Amino acid sequence: MTRHWEARDMPRSVAMLDLARGLRRNMTDAERRLWRVLREQRGEGTPFRRQHPIGPYIVDFVCLRARLVVEVDGGQHDAQAEADAERTRWLTGRGYRVVRFWNDDVLRRPSVVAEEIRRELLQRAGEHPTSS
Repeated sequence: MTRHWEARDMPRSVAMLDLARGLRRNMTDAERRLWRVLREQRGEGTPFRRQHPIGPYIVDFVCLRARLVVEVDGGQHDAQAEADAERTRWLTGRGYRVVRFWNDDVLRRPSVVAEEIRRELLQRAGEHPTSS
């Protein structure tokens, strides 16, 4: 089944898909930890994708159903704050909610991060109820 918003928001260029595959193969420790947490939540009806292309960007994690993007930031993100802000503006302008967590929080407090993501998902579900 093709979803109309996927075709519009996600380019299928070979280079972008190759880059996303490479990022999935070389995830950071924090990304791997969060991916385990997110996979455990799949039974709640909120499947996430990892290192997924959306427009000109590859996001760390996205729940397409809730239009929720989860980014895991390390120390390098201090130096690229403006680029991150532009990326967030672009995604927000297309209906996505972007939440960011520091690597340290994901590694040291994964249950707190998981709870925050659950709250975001519940909030998004309330904003955009699915039709039956």
